[in-house]
Amino acid sequence: MRSHLFSRSKLRRMQFMSSTELLSLARSSICQQPFHQGKITSYGWLMGDTFGQWGRIALQASVVINNVGVLIVYMIIIGDVLSGTSSTGVHHSGVLEGWFGPHMWNSRPIVLLATTLLVFAPLVSFKRLDSLRYTSALSVALAVVFVVITAGVAIVRLIQGTVEIPKLFPEIDGVSSVWKLFTAVPVLVTAYICHYNVHSIDNELEDKTQIKPIVQTSLGLCSSVYIATSFFAYLLFGEATLADVLANFDSDLRIPLSSAFNDIVRVSYVVHIMLVFPIVFFALRLNLDGLLFPTARHISGDNKRFTIITISLIAVIYLAAIFIPSIWDAFQFTGATAAVLIGFIFPAMIILRDPYGVSTKRDKVLAVTMIVLAVVSNCVALYSDAFNIFYRKQEA
Repeated sequence: MRSHLFSRSKLRRMQFMSSTELLSLARSSICQQPFHQGKITSYGWLMGDTFGQWGRIALQASVVINNVGVLIVYMIIIGDVLSGTSSTGVHHSGVLEGWFGPHMWNSRPIVLLATTLLVFAPLVSFKRLDSLRYTSALSVALAVVFVVITAGVAIVRLIQGTVEIPKLFPEIDGVSSVWKLFTAVPVLVTAYICHYNVHSIDNELEDKTQIKPIVQTSLGLCSSVYIATSFFAYLLFGEATLADVLANFDSDLRIPLSSAFNDIVRVSYVVHIMLVFPIVFFALRLNLDGLLFPTARHISGDNKRFTIITISLIAVIYLAAIFIPSIWDAFQFTGATAAVLIGFIFPAMIILRDPYGVSTKRDKVLAVTMIVLAVVSNCVALYSDAFNIFYRKQEA
């Protein structure tokens, strides 16, 4: 489960995303198809069984690109929360900076290095996804804590009349503004990408019939948290909402014990991210190993290969998080490319190919709709993102 926090402009754009909602509903239906047909045990194997070697390679490469991008975002958020950020031109203090003042030991590189060695290294060393069940449950609880506190503060201020009602509709000043609305698509797509773990979870279930309610419950819980987070955070901070809304919690909330609530929100959510990190990393390592060593025995049975791939991936993610200034830069292209392939296009292609003859006519119509909407909306998003980056460089 992951909670991705939206910038103020992206929040206002969500009303235009009815096509994305349709994609999510369609994908939910496809996720619940009986993938036990043919004893398929992984998403990559399913693609390989349906489209051959190149299908497997395309899927595994997409998972690697997507998960590396997501984990870089997680590290950037951790750095923003604990060490502060100045990516918007205005400095927002981190938790450690607020407690102890700015020092070398609580700078972003040092804090992220300590987090990597003391938290991530032990958690990513597990070879079974089942080993992370308790940390995963705790991460969900901490995400709920974040939502409850944010909602509580927003409601209190709403009752007090100290909340300025933010804009509910975007300002449209031309065709270019309409295209920019689609830049919200990569974030919404990335928020629901979990397909690569479904088979891994199913493999470790004693009762295989549990997978369908697990998928349904996860989608429902994630949707509730995402909607509540975006709504109450935007109500609380309005036009000042940052791309990483956690950075907003360094200001006066204008309620009693404001500083304490700020720290609880930020610390609880950063721990949530730390506990989600190894779950995403599990799929990343598994798929990268499948790309590099397709004929070798499973990575869990080769300690040397397991260690080398783990250390290499952690190092790449750490270095990228140091040099990439904003979570939005990491979201823009991975969400519009690899994530949409994993979440929409590949599942729809499997339904259309239907190697086991289990797809209905309705499934195939829905699959074609998914592909068309995904391609159109994300091509527009890519164009808009590239245009915005080019425009920013010209202004600089």
